[in-house]
Amino acid sequence: MMNSTALASLSRAARVRLLSGRGLWHTAAVPELGVESIMLSDGPHGLRKQENAGDHLGIAPSVPATCYPPAATLACSWDVELLAEVGAAIGREARQQGISVVLGPGLNIKRHPNCGRNFEYFSEDPLLAGELAAAMVRGIQAQGVAACLKHYAVNNQESHRLVVDAVVDERSLREIYLRGFEIAVARSNPWTVMAAYNRVNGEYCTDSPRLLTTILRDEWGFTGLVMSDWTATNDRVAGVRAGMDLEMPSSGGAFDAAVLAALASGELCDEQVNACGQRVLDLVARTKRGRDEVVALPEEAAFYHAVARRAAAESAVLLTNDGTLPLQASASIAVIGAFAETPRYQGAGSSQVNPTRLDTALDALRARLGAEVKLDYRCGYDPVLSPVDEAEIAAAVAAAGVAETVLLFAGLPAAYESEGFDREHMRLPEQQERLIAAVCAANPRTVVVLANGAPVEMPWVDAPAAILEAYLGGQATGAAVVDVLFGDVEPSGRLAETFPVCQADVPSDPYFPGEPRQVQYREGLFVGYRYYDSAGVAVRFPFGHGLGYTSFAYGALRLAAESIALGEDVEVRVAITNTGVRAGAEVVQVYVRRPGTRIVRPEKELRGFAKVRLAAGESTEVAVSLGGRAFAHYDVARRGWEVEAGAFEILVGSSAESIHATATIVVGVAAAAEEVAGEVAGPDPWAPDDDRFAARLGRPIPAPDPAHPFHRNSTFGDLGATRAGRRLQAIILRAARSQTAKMADGNLALQKMFDRATLEAPLRSAAQVSGGKISLAMVDAVIDMLNGDWGRALRRVATRTRRESR
Repeated sequence: MMNSTALASLSRAARVRLLSGRGLWHTAAVPELGVESIMLSDGPHGLRKQENAGDHLGIAPSVPATCYPPAATLACSWDVELLAEVGAAIGREARQQGISVVLGPGLNIKRHPNCGRNFEYFSEDPLLAGELAAAMVRGIQAQGVAACLKHYAVNNQESHRLVVDAVVDERSLREIYLRGFEIAVARSNPWTVMAAYNRVNGEYCTDSPRLLTTILRDEWGFTGLVMSDWTATNDRVAGVRAGMDLEMPSSGGAFDAAVLAALASGELCDEQVNACGQRVLDLVARTKRGRDEVVALPEEAAFYHAVARRAAAESAVLLTNDGTLPLQASASIAVIGAFAETPRYQGAGSSQVNPTRLDTALDALRARLGAEVKLDYRCGYDPVLSPVDEAEIAAAVAAAGVAETVLLFAGLPAAYESEGFDREHMRLPEQQERLIAAVCAANPRTVVVLANGAPVEMPWVDAPAAILEAYLGGQATGAAVVDVLFGDVEPSGRLAETFPVCQADVPSDPYFPGEPRQVQYREGLFVGYRYYDSAGVAVRFPFGHGLGYTSFAYGALRLAAESIALGEDVEVRVAITNTGVRAGAEVVQVYVRRPGTRIVRPEKELRGFAKVRLAAGESTEVAVSLGGRAFAHYDVARRGWEVEAGAFEILVGSSAESIHATATIVVGVAAAAEEVAGEVAGPDPWAPDDDRFAARLGRPIPAPDPAHPFHRNSTFGDLGATRAGRRLQAIILRAARSQTAKMADGNLALQKMFDRATLEAPLRSAAQVSGGKISLAMVDAVIDMLNGDWGRALRRVATRTRRESR
């Protein structure tokens, strides 16, 4: 780490410049101190290094890199060792490309299946998300490269993400939305954290001393650097005060004058600026080893691709199977679906990787089967938008009717799910739903293989012989799927999120995505399986579900003790036997339930898990340790974690619905009713009325901030409310679409993302992305004019003119 006296030797202006990046992807160099610039890169599931013209939304070309399965896929492995291995491969590749900071992993909670960026996130459960994120961070940082936990915090939708205020009660905030970050910080010591775009309870994440200092640093012990998401900086003075160290990307000095003025007036002190600057210097020094020790692997591209292939195969989830899988020798196979030839293998947006190669299922099938098996391919649908096309369905049905087995590849086109916008519904395209129904009617031996970044409705679920949820499998997805279909790899993936029957069943659906400037988290703790279990709502596939080609039997559950003191750990042991005829893997899931609770609690909650691999006929005893936090809830009144002492049930199972063994443990001494703090259990706590939600918040429900009169955080979309604003909006949209149309090159998902990004961006972003050509004072002057205050606007212009003439 660099000595703090070196920083103190710099002028104020130089120290302030250090708190903002250089260009899109680099930190600022400090020649006076011999400090070099370092490079950051998108990288949740592979690197997106842009060497020349760059952007932060995934359009400009990037250097080829291995595209691993995204987080939504990897999470289904429930395998911390695999996540660490993928992280190590990403970190090693980053070193070889001269990258010092990998911007990932993302571990925001999957509050609603329609969040457009769910493919970048692990789970609806904070324990699973936190443990897997920590494993990936450990793998990346073992290579001398910094990882970056994102997006901190409560960033659970894409709609109006730059201005929306997430209104969430304190207990839900702590137990659901912050808990994964807390686990990852404790388990992996990440070197950086990224502050999100949105607001939380009225405060921008990049401005929040509570999130960035009180909770992250003081409570959790985080010692690394906090950076903004790209253009997420709202108020740089407030950010410095809050502990937001690094503004990314460079805003061309848009905020420097305000920070210097705050130092001059005493609103900020030098110690606050120095603390942020020191953490920037420390990060540069910390990653120096990774830059100095670049090691090339023999046949490295093949090695990385093999890791990606194994990760995709081990994360695939077999949802249903009547015995058709694994596939046996067959005289003829019909392959239907454009995704077999043009795979959907990653999400759209800033995480988009330029893969070093791309395996398709069609090529992998042809290579594996050879000339002995007749392979008949039919497209079935257009892979871009899947418009209804009866001719394609008819051709597919004809091929299916004469084949012994059908492999039907379906899923969500890129234009359906992407960073920048949320999904409009949970269904597959109509063409694909019709195709599945018609093909399954023509041939009941149809296996459906899904490629999607989040759950979809399946009204056709009973029609196929088997359904394989492959999610988005990265660049090796085609070969990995074939590995699983033929049993070369045992399907050992388990769902890291619930698949509801329909969108109306999702607990947050009435409140998602909310109003443009506010979303209310009224469902509280009841996210995913916590709701479906508690409310008794049937689901399509439960959290933790997944089948294999073998079977497992659970023995008796043993606890290390029948009672423990408050805060004490307990070890849970259960015997597992592979009762099938082939090797396989089982995910042992440990849930905790508090019967007779007097406060609001979900029916049960995941508190531990382990993945175990067994040969045919092999048995073992699996041990899972539960820490004291496994029995605790966040006590808002006492501002800490407390245990409602008494009897708890330990439940061990293979999914949230399939519980195979239970035991009871007494934690502490049963508390008197009046000592129990928290919201008292009542009817339907996931759907509170206004009064109950306000009581849970501890304050009146806030009104959404008005967009008018216009201000820096009014969006370009808001400009349509006035005649002058509409004229300006039209000019901006024309310019933006002209620029992005060439870059998007017909990619509808990217074009849609840019349209939404333009309309939903705050007016201040005009200065932040201009490279210094537009100042915040100029933005303020335009705002004054739009509000009809021409006198104030002219005074701003005159003041700026006088300053520039000096």
